[in-house]
Amino acid sequence: MGLGIDIIIFVSAILVGIFIYWRESNGNGAYRFINKMMNSKELQMSADNPKGFVYKQSFIPRLLFVVISLLVIGLILQFLTPIKVFTNFYGLSGLATFATGTIIGTYLANFVIKTTKVVEEKSDSIGDLLGDAVEKGKDLIEDLKPATTEEIEEVKEDIQPEPEPEVEKKSARDRLKDKGLM
Repeated sequence: MGLGIDIIIFVSAILVGIFIYWRESNGNGAYRFINKMMNSKELQMSADNPKGFVYKQSFIPRLLFVVISLLVIGLILQFLTPIKVFTNFYGLSGLATFATGTIIGTYLANFVIKTTKVVEEKSDSIGDLLGDAVEKGKDLIEDLKPATTEEIEEVKEDIQPEPEPEVEKKSARDRLKDKGLM
């Protein structure tokens, strides 16, 4: 088992993480059920709280959920199938790679979902910004078009500097005399 299988496991885990996060963003029934079973009525989460096992969780609870879930799946694989997860290096390496990929996948899904919401909220202003950019681009193209000879003459007249008034300049000898050096 080499690096190739680790890459396949890692990419698969990212996809699993994205799927888990997406499913929990649409509904948190399992989290709400466990919350209802474990907590008293006063401590239970409110009905409008969207938090799940990985959705809207900080890093540590998300990491704990992923690792504990993978350990349970690893134990099931270890004892019920011929796949030995915990008895060799490759199994542990695959488990660690899968956990890392799943965490990265959840954060990647979080980024995509937040970006989609921002784009949906700002879609009208993005259209306005795009229209302004098009108008500015048209003005820029007009500025870059070759000018006619009349326009060139007008620009030359505007650019010609006014002559500076000449100030009487003293010679070097007079300046030295003024300083008392001569």
